[in-house]
Amino acid sequence: MMRVLLLAAMLAAGLAPKPAHAALTLCNRTSYVLYAATSAVQSPKSETRGWTRIVPGDCETARKEKLTAESYLVYARSSLAHSGPSRAWGGAYSVCVKDTDFTIRQAVTAPTCSGEDTFALPFAPLNNRGQGDWTMNFNEQPVLSAVAAQLAGVKRLLTDNGYKIARIDGKPDKATGAALADFRKRMNFSPNAGNAELFATLEKEARAKTAPAGYTVCNDSSEVLLAALGQMQGGKAVSQGWWTVQPKACAHAVTTPLKTDKIFLLARKKSGGTLVTGARKFCTTPSIFEIQGAENCAARGWTESGFAPTPTKGVSGYVAHIGPNGLLNGSDQTGILK
Repeated sequence: MMRVLLLAAMLAAGLAPKPAHAALTLCNRTSYVLYAATSAVQSPKSETRGWTRIVPGDCETARKEKLTAESYLVYARSSLAHSGPSRAWGGAYSVCVKDTDFTIRQAVTAPTCSGEDTFALPFAPLNNRGQGDWTMNFNEQPVLSAVAAQLAGVKRLLTDNGYKIARIDGKPDKATGAALADFRKRMNFSPNAGNAELFATLEKEARAKTAPAGYTVCNDSSEVLLAALGQMQGGKAVSQGWWTVQPKACAHAVTTPLKTDKIFLLARKKSGGTLVTGARKFCTTPSIFEIQGAENCAARGWTESGFAPTPTKGVSGYVAHIGPNGLLNGSDQTGILK
């Protein structure tokens, strides 16, 4: 019982209030590491920023300036270090974002996501009641306190790292205490290592073990890449592209669990030159596309391109890593996306 109590006390000790001058503070009362984006709308323009990382049980400042815009929107997604389907907190307002850290300024009436490396996500309105300073919580069911969310978050990340934890909740138990002690010993943590280091290391190690549900393309090269996918859907060939993948970042191209034996990949340098190709032919175009069928590409005004197979049989998630010389071996083993 003493170990259980010490576990809860050790985690709770890392909680600290954020500065009072913070204008928009986002608090994570879930068991997931979250990455949040916010948008300030002041007609005729909007400014969207991301991503603010918030570990379970903690709060972070998303906007330091006073909240004086007409309206604010917010969205958060779970870290791809977590196994299983990704989780999102949002609404019905389509807002343009990027995979990497970003600030996007555009007209409110501008065409949605005209930038080649942007895409839309569904944001929710933030009701700050006209206040210049505001704090909001991201919650899950059942609603967790800060301390409970912190412990539940540790349990989830320990599970993502392969430890057997019976329940992802905010209650201390012997199995979690033993797993946490083993992890700290294996990572050679110093006695003074705090929660920030613990969550960062748990997330990093989980990313090296967990392929998020769906299909993710990671760019391990130093150049911007353009990626396209080909697959069979309902017995028919479908090709889609292009996803822009920044250096040392990833694009989550398919967000639902995979149910096919193979997905075919084509990757090119934005500056020119193909890095990943193969014998399987699909139709492509120079601009963003989704094409049904792989036959008679030229006759239909498109280009026939070769795609490389990646094995997805029996897995719900796959991560394809592309290095400076092409597709890396063991691409489904690790991920570097936040």
